[in-house]
Amino acid sequence: MTSNDYVIQTQALSKRYGRKLALDHLDLRVPRGRIHAVVGANGAGKSTLFRILLGFLPPTAGSAQILGRDSQRLTPDDRGRIGFVNEEHTLPGWMRISAVIDMHRRQYKRWNEQAFQSVLGHYHVLPEQKVAQLSRGERAGFNLALALAQGPELLVLDEPTLGLDVVAKRAFLESLMYSNATDDCTVIYCSHQMEEIERVADNLIILERGRLMHMSAPDDFCARVTHWVADIPFKGPDPQTVPGLLQLQRLDGLHHYLVLDQDDDFAEFLRASGARSVQSMPVSLDRAVNGFLAKNHAAPAQAQHA
Repeated sequence: MTSNDYVIQTQALSKRYGRKLALDHLDLRVPRGRIHAVVGANGAGKSTLFRILLGFLPPTAGSAQILGRDSQRLTPDDRGRIGFVNEEHTLPGWMRISAVIDMHRRQYKRWNEQAFQSVLGHYHVLPEQKVAQLSRGERAGFNLALALAQGPELLVLDEPTLGLDVVAKRAFLESLMYSNATDDCTVIYCSHQMEEIERVADNLIILERGRLMHMSAPDDFCARVTHWVADIPFKGPDPQTVPGLLQLQRLDGLHHYLVLDQDDDFAEFLRASGARSVQSMPVSLDRAVNGFLAKNHAAPAQAQHA
């Protein structure tokens, strides 16, 4: 793939706040097309990465490109190619909805009225209302409609459903998934909500301590993590000797092992360790990601790519 095939490229990207290293020589390439989910624990460096990519913050070292441009030298035309929706859904509260729409229509040369109306149709937003009169869910939907209507090549969504109730979250996700406007742009979706990631993401990017830990399709990542339940009548094997161990829990006399990259040989390992019975259980994306992050947060590992 050439550099034009990537919407985001970073090379040895680092950002330091005093003694804290928020991004640690991050090498990341995100290909054009589809919806890419960025996940990680608090402090993984996600917000810092976005701020650098959007040109709001300079890196300490390394480089970052977005849509083939140096993120620190973005022009107004470059910014017009990037849509951005954050968790605050910041819009001028004193302005009427009609005035905000007119302002955006004038500002963006590629304005797509059909895309705007198709998204806004999911929400009860009236032209005469002021932004301050909208609910948080309505502001989120209005922001998404504005971002997609500008005809972006790249849409960055940073925790867009944070603080929304269940109904508002569903409306937001449906308006994103069923908008034809997303067919022509790449979406970067950052969220702590794994059920959202499962619904929308084609590619899963896991960051931890400012480094890339994993990138693959969500289903491929889930396939790497397995949950085993073993009836072991005594203490069981030393956790240090358990291959691929992410988490160990003892519940109701049973040992629960969450492990990475283990096949049926793991069952034989448990039987050899004294297990009277062994059972494999399905793992959700939420369980797989949280187990992986918990392990790597305690003891950072090398980046793993599918």
